[in-house]
Amino acid sequence: MSHSSSIRRDVGPFALMLTGLGSIIGSGWLFGAWNAAKLAGPGAIWAWVLGAAVIMVIALTYAELGAMFPESGGMVRYGHYSHGSLVGFIAAWANWIAIVSVIPVEAEASVQYMAGWKWQWAQDLYHVTHGHGELAPTGLAIAAVLVIIYFLLNFWSVKLFARSNTAITVFKLVVPAATGLALIASGFHEANLSVGIHGDAHVNDFAAILTAVATAGIVFSFNGFQSPVNLAGEAHNPGKSIPFAVIGSIVLAAVVYLILQVAYLGAVPPDLLAKAGWHGIDFSSPFAELAVIVNLNWLALLLYADAFVSPSGTGMTYTATTARMIYGMERNGTLPKVFGRIHPKWGVPRPAMWLNLVVAFIFLFCFRGWGTLAAVISVATVISYLTGPVSVMTLRRTAPELHRPLRLVGLPVIAGIAFIMATELLYWARWPLTGEIILLMVVALPVYLYYQAKGGWHDFGRQMKGAWWLICYLPTLAVVSWLGSSTFGGKGYLPYGWDLVVVAVIGLFYYVWGVRAGWRTPSVEAARLEAHTAPDAPLVPPDEEEAERVTGH
Repeated sequence: MSHSSSIRRDVGPFALMLTGLGSIIGSGWLFGAWNAAKLAGPGAIWAWVLGAAVIMVIALTYAELGAMFPESGGMVRYGHYSHGSLVGFIAAWANWIAIVSVIPVEAEASVQYMAGWKWQWAQDLYHVTHGHGELAPTGLAIAAVLVIIYFLLNFWSVKLFARSNTAITVFKLVVPAATGLALIASGFHEANLSVGIHGDAHVNDFAAILTAVATAGIVFSFNGFQSPVNLAGEAHNPGKSIPFAVIGSIVLAAVVYLILQVAYLGAVPPDLLAKAGWHGIDFSSPFAELAVIVNLNWLALLLYADAFVSPSGTGMTYTATTARMIYGMERNGTLPKVFGRIHPKWGVPRPAMWLNLVVAFIFLFCFRGWGTLAAVISVATVISYLTGPVSVMTLRRTAPELHRPLRLVGLPVIAGIAFIMATELLYWARWPLTGEIILLMVVALPVYLYYQAKGGWHDFGRQMKGAWWLICYLPTLAVVSWLGSSTFGGKGYLPYGWDLVVVAVIGLFYYVWGVRAGWRTPSVEAARLEAHTAPDAPLVPPDEEEAERVTGH
């Protein structure tokens, strides 16, 4: 616990909720409704409802974990506590990749929206070649400057970040809600709701709705619920603050996104729909262009301004949370000690921030368009959800005596549903994304093996025993995705409908296996010992080296 004592705990529940809301309402609101409608037509409304429900169930498991272990970068630690270092490393790697890549994608979104301005220099910032869009060198330079601004706003303490983020998030909440209401009031074409994806009569296509949940930017948007959990170490009274922040941010964001989706569906001119349906509508800046079409020029100007504010607020929030994630990975014993250093005056992990800045630049210059980088984020996001439901249930079994400020009623059912839905999300993301997820994990494993070799392969067999369920799970899902229905990109050996049932059964099997594979790790035992000596202190397990020293194994 002393290791993290220099992290400041001065962020209240409202400010913590705004970090989650600020992360959720980023570039996703600028493009999500348009993209979801292209895939599911009016069924996009149900996609947002389903997406919010799925993420809420998953988030509840992390809320109990975050309140139980209120530490910075907690999302990358929970798998380590419940199943050991290998599961912890895989979960941490997926989580970090999913979050650190958001920093440059938000900067890219701001610059990409600038390309809709009337001036030629702005239009030259972004160009499309053979259907593939990317930023020009000048656009990349502006995006790089934005990333540096996010970095500097977090460099001088979390309190400065929280204060500036509060103002930005309030603005981000008001503008999207006002946009939706203004478009609805300007003239709602109710007949649009009966137009199908390709211009024919609309019938809800369940498969299209599921695909929209996984790939249209819905999961990508709601992934921001992680920010309050990762900032739990800075939270005042985390037992109340974390569930309030997680649940509140998801509910408020869901309301805003539903208003936006309904507004978009009703604001599109019927003559545009008549040409090719929802799938044929191609906007570069959807809501701004609709505002111009309905003569709401003041709204268009506001939207172009918010295209800077909303993504920048999210980028700034994720700059804070990713630094805490690196800090957490160092404490897992899989990164150099330097990344665990906290600045004595400002109370932030500055070396971790420098590492994330470098990685953000790599993503920025390798993936130069919002759509390309958002696909990478979606791949990593899905797998990052898998360990939370298993970990929270495992810790109920292996560490029942530890204090839980938030104790969910019906957790076995909630966690089981959360894992099965995360498994379905992975399948809905379509082949070959599932194969790419496994490749993304394999790339990182040499880092873990290096630290295992450096430690003399200490207790490696125990770590493997706790991880076999996850090691088998990933290729199993890849094979099922490949064999699955053509509706989800597979070869069609499993017919549509039955493939969803098979995936659910597989999810239930691996959930049960995962919970049973967990063990009482040295970190949990060390936390119990420290809780006994300091019962009023926050329950934060020590780093891996200290845990083994305290427990003797």
